[in-house]
Amino acid sequence: MVEFDRNPDKEWIKQRLIGASICILLMFSLLFLRLMYLQIIKGEDFRLLSEKNAVRLKSIKSSRGLIFDRDKKLLVDNRPSFNLKIVREDAGDVNKIVRKVADLIQTPFQELMDNIAKAGKGAFYKPVTLKNSISRDQLAVIEAHKFDLPGIQIDIEPIRYYIYKKTAAHLLGYLGEINIKELKSGNYPNVKSGDSIGKYGIEKSFQKYLHGKRGGRQIEVDANGRIIKVLRTIEPVPGFDLNLTLDLELQRTAEKMLENRDGAVVAIDPANGDILVMASNPSFDQNDFIGGITTQKWAALISHPGKPMNNKAIQAEYPPASTYKIITSFAALEEKHIDINTTVFCPGFLKYGNRKYRCWKKYGHGNMNISEGLEQSCDVFYYQAGIKTGVDALAQYAMGCGLGAKTGIMLGNERRGLIPTAAWKKRRFNEPWQGGETLSIAIGQGFNLVTPLQMAVFIAAVGNGGTLYRPRIVKSIEASDGKIIKKIDPEIKGGLPASKETLDIVKNALFQVVQGAHGTARGIRLKDVDIAGKTGTAQVFSIKKGEEIKSEELEYSLRDHAWFVCYAPADDPVIAIAVMIEHGEHGSSAAAPVAGALIEQYTKKNKKTDRQAATD
Repeated sequence: MVEFDRNPDKEWIKQRLIGASICILLMFSLLFLRLMYLQIIKGEDFRLLSEKNAVRLKSIKSSRGLIFDRDKKLLVDNRPSFNLKIVREDAGDVNKIVRKVADLIQTPFQELMDNIAKAGKGAFYKPVTLKNSISRDQLAVIEAHKFDLPGIQIDIEPIRYYIYKKTAAHLLGYLGEINIKELKSGNYPNVKSGDSIGKYGIEKSFQKYLHGKRGGRQIEVDANGRIIKVLRTIEPVPGFDLNLTLDLELQRTAEKMLENRDGAVVAIDPANGDILVMASNPSFDQNDFIGGITTQKWAALISHPGKPMNNKAIQAEYPPASTYKIITSFAALEEKHIDINTTVFCPGFLKYGNRKYRCWKKYGHGNMNISEGLEQSCDVFYYQAGIKTGVDALAQYAMGCGLGAKTGIMLGNERRGLIPTAAWKKRRFNEPWQGGETLSIAIGQGFNLVTPLQMAVFIAAVGNGGTLYRPRIVKSIEASDGKIIKKIDPEIKGGLPASKETLDIVKNALFQVVQGAHGTARGIRLKDVDIAGKTGTAQVFSIKKGEEIKSEELEYSLRDHAWFVCYAPADDPVIAIAVMIEHGEHGSSAAAPVAGALIEQYTKKNKKTDRQAATD
């Protein structure tokens, strides 16, 4: 009988499986041996190597947006800052390294350690700033010794630079390091601890546009924190630029004329509310705040009697003095208590009750109508107008002219001023209003308080025929490539509470204040430009009944403030100005010449621009 072999296909498969199993076993054996080699034999070497090299994320600050004046002249720029930092994880003995750095850059050791302490107990691999804005000499020394300074690195970051020191400081503002409360508020996206934000002025009001967006870089570093290579970079996005309404040259002229005098100057374009000048003196250098102002400089600023950290244009409140007679004129004319033909005899005083209220002109002005009364600033005429009109009606017209309320300018800390009423006095002092107080109110004294900006907005409205504009400081916001991101158009807030007939009467009288034979500001007449305006002298110290004290006998701090408000050219104004000189005594001699110089400069510039446009 013939025997057959087993199935040959099965034998073949069996052999293949055995072969495959042997191969798999060999592969796993090799992997196991390799794993043992890496983990056991070379494990320590690889552990040390992993500690020496690390991949980290490095934040890149964005450049803050630039700020230009109305003619595209650069006011605020950025410049590179060399910031000395330490990564504590890479430094090893931090005290030793910091002491070595302190010796090299000749900086107190404790000052550097204090900066480390400010960083708190955050991640040790994050850079901590030892000193901002080191000098180029200090940079060279650090670079020369960098291999002996593990964990020490230099970051080049953009910092703010204010080109014209002290110029428009209160308007532009300054930067300061963000604090914990601000960080937690959620109002500052893309801002980290240690970053600077706007703390004052435009820098604060337009922070969200100016700040920009951070970038980042993924880097590989060695054990000393030195960069081996850059793995990936996301470029930062610069902040948006601001185009202001400010006229740089006019601003600098105003500030020069305020030198050694405390006060404020505001100039406005009556056609749209553009701020051409906002000067406040004394001023400060915004560059002092970059990287943190020193204790000594800050103490000097806040202890200065002139209060340089206050923007007097919007924060200081003064009695409007005789500039308020424009308001009294509106109220008395509109309420039909007087008209163009009404006359009052001024003997130099008005007896009211058991008291004499004096006119500034000791022996009086004689017979006065409203035009003459405003031209010569006769107090007696306006005492009579005030008595007829009453405090509450005067307040109604003052508020209708924008006084007693914020103008709405895009700056923080603006004050409202004060326009008193009988009800206000009852609430404030629990006392009834006295008739004699109305006499003081009618000539801008008493409880009345205004800011220079309010008066500039008001006189601009008188000049343009009655339109109150919200003051504008930024015309447009644009990207670095020139694309307009946002345009800020002029905004009308309302109109003056005066008819055209009333406005014409008052404007003709304001014209006579400068151009008339007896005008209180006739000393500032210009050859080619007619100016309309009003002087004022705000009383600081009340002289007792029967006393005769010359101003030069008073202490400087007790002398009167000097006002002048105006617009020009009188028939078609291109500029309106309010000048307040603290303790300047007389508006005609202290404040009016400042306005005259600004008008002369600005109108000449306009004529030159018009000629160029005609030629083009």
